[in-house]
Amino acid sequence: MDGAVDRFQQTIGHLTEISQLQQAEAPVALDLAALVEDVRLDLAPLLLATEARLRVDVAACGRVQCAPKTLRSVVYNLLSNALKYRSPHRLPEVALRCQPTAGRVVLTVQDNGLGLSETQQAQLFGMFRRLHTHVEGSGVGLFMVKRLVENAGGTITVQSQP
Repeated sequence: MDGAVDRFQQTIGHLTEISQLQQAEAPVALDLAALVEDVRLDLAPLLLATEARLRVDVAACGRVQCAPKTLRSVVYNLLSNALKYRSPHRLPEVALRCQPTAGRVVLTVQDNGLGLSETQQAQLFGMFRRLHTHVEGSGVGLFMVKRLVENAGGTITVQSQP
């Protein structure tokens, strides 16, 4: 019973976060490397527990214009998902890269995790979509990431194979 209550409270918290997405923070010039290092520190226990290798190459972007909470949430969610949905058959390897392209910043997260079929890729950013049920979650994280990215004027895509 406690687990169901905890999941319900977590879902309510996520729905509150979704409603707050409409209240956008003002973009500022952020040091991307510092922000990513901050997220890495938050993920340190998970990185250690999974024996993951996280490679970061964001020097090409330097400072980026974005709302701090927005960019932090996006980076945190993408990296934590790459670790949570790792393959049980190999140590996780995750790479975060940044490339300035045509006046925009392209962030790429690449991992050697479970992968997704084309059908799963089409569903990935839907609200309450959970494509790998062996990991606890509410199915809200990537929906929020997509909304945050789009509210900031960006786009998010996925390329994967099972």
